[in-house]
Amino acid sequence: GKDTRILFIGNSLTYTNELPELVKETGKQDGRTITYHTIVKPNYSLGDHWDEGTAEDEIEKGGYDFVICQQGPSALPESQAQLLEYTARFAKACTKSRAKMALYMVWPSKARLFNLDNVIYSYSNAAKKNGILLCPAGLAWKYAWEESPAVALYGPDDFHPGRDGTVLAALTIYGTIAVTTD
Repeated sequence: GKDTRILFIGNSLTYTNELPELVKETGKQDGRTITYHTIVKPNYSLGDHWDEGTAEDEIEKGGYDFVICQQGPSALPESQAQLLEYTARFAKACTKSRAKMALYMVWPSKARLFNLDNVIYSYSNAAKKNGILLCPAGLAWKYAWEESPAVALYGPDDFHPGRDGTVLAALTIYGTIAVTTD
């Protein structure tokens, strides 16, 4: 149970600062061997990945313990509906291939930080309605700011994570995996 295979599906919020590699290194520090594959493209939603077909094909190949999916902040009602719809599609594919699906919850841009609670709701709702795991990085960011408002989680563009934001996200993802498999 200490070897874990992960498929990451997402966009630049997943590949910035090599998030999957940080998850792997975190596992290594905990005595777990993590191997991963990524299907990540800039500005892609889960709908874009689904329509392209590459991610679904990779899931169907099997062999993954976890499939971790991420789309943009999804705070607006139409984005919430899309997240819910495509989470359901990916969850069904994961069930068929015997992989556990998890949503990697992100955060809004700094200019739209007022939408953070809507992002948290959107991802939490999609995970709950589809009976899948949730890696609540956006919620962890919120808690970090409550403890220390000056902590710098954003990168220079005030949307993508800085190094500290990526580390916090990686710890959240790894924690979800570790609790689920231990």
